[in-house]
Amino acid sequence: MNWTQLETTKHQDHVIAHVLGTTVLGWIIAGEAAHLLLDIGFLWTIYLDGEMNLLPQGVAIADLDSDEANSADKAELAFDAQLLLGEGYDAQGLKRFTAARTECLVTGVEVFGSHSGRRLEIRGETANIEIETSLPDGVIMISSSQEVSLT
Repeated sequence: MNWTQLETTKHQDHVIAHVLGTTVLGWIIAGEAAHLLLDIGFLWTIYLDGEMNLLPQGVAIADLDSDEANSADKAELAFDAQLLLGEGYDAQGLKRFTAARTECLVTGVEVFGSHSGRRLEIRGETANIEIETSLPDGVIMISSSQEVSLT
């Protein structure tokens, strides 16, 4: 797919400024959005079209549509979030969240687009996270990779 770097909106710039210097502990995909749990207790939500939001994790989980999560799902999400916040990406026994494989201290974010999707590259000190979306079919994929040190 041919990706073109996109200009970010003022709102995206504002959200990105807040997430720089935080660590991604884990994520879930719910509905048409990826939700990344940050070590500051916030969920960074990234939608199919690349728009984003940042809310305290308790508020963000409670605000999930009932179509995306019922009350039992929300309770499991809240439990997983607390587990990740307490134990970091080494947390065991997660039911809903996927733990980050390694520490990703956010140092930069770039947004790319194509006619049918968006790609966000979250750069970290030792790992990167890529979120790729497909607008026509509503698919979101999240992958992470560890940086290789050449010393």
